[in-house]
Amino acid sequence: MEPWARGLQAGVDEVGIGPLAGPVYAAAVILNPTRSIEGLNDSKVLSKKRRESLCKEIKNASLAWCVGRASVGEVDQLNVLRASHLAMQRAVNGLTHTPDMVLVDGNKKPPLAYPVMTIVRGDGRVPQISAASIIAKVARDAEMVDLDEQFPGYGFAQHKGYPTKKHFSALQNLGACDVHRQSFAPVRAVNDAAQPDLLPT
Repeated sequence: MEPWARGLQAGVDEVGIGPLAGPVYAAAVILNPTRSIEGLNDSKVLSKKRRESLCKEIKNASLAWCVGRASVGEVDQLNVLRASHLAMQRAVNGLTHTPDMVLVDGNKKPPLAYPVMTIVRGDGRVPQISAASIIAKVARDAEMVDLDEQFPGYGFAQHKGYPTKKHFSALQNLGACDVHRQSFAPVRAVNDAAQPDLLPT
C-alpha cells in the first residue's frame, strides 16, 4: 500500500499555468471508495467527449468535490505559481468532507491546512488526482468558451488561451484584451509595441 493510501485523501490538480489568457483553475476531489470510476487518467490524454462524460460521473460518484479559481488579476499580481496555489486552497477549503491527506500533482507543495504529499505525474497515476485534473480542465475550458464570445477574434474557444500560432497572430492583429495576462512576456511585448514612442519635446 502506498504511504498516502490511508484515511480520506483529496486529490488536487490545477489547469492553466501556461496560457497567455484566462484564469487558473484547480479542483479537489475525494473519491468514494465504494463507487469505482473506470477510465480515470490525466485530463490532457482524454478526448473532450470522454473528459466531459467522466466529469459528470466524478461529480455524481465522489464523496466531495470543489473547483477553485484564481483570476487573471491575481495571476498578474501574485505570479502564476502562487495564483495556482491560491486556486488549490479555494478548492480544498470548499470540500464538504475534511481530508486526512491532500495529494497534489507535481513537485510544488501549496500552503494548505492539511498534510500534503506532492506526486510527480500524479494526474496519470493517482485516481484522486486524475479526477481533479478532469474536473478542473472541463471547468476552465467552459469559461474559455464563454470568454471567446465576450472577446471574439482571439480563438479562445479553440486554444483555451494557450500560446498557439493562431493566438499569437490574433494578439498581433488585435492587441491584448482584458483577460490576457499582462505580466506574461508575449503580452507585455504586444502592449509595448502598441505604445507610441515618446519623443522629447
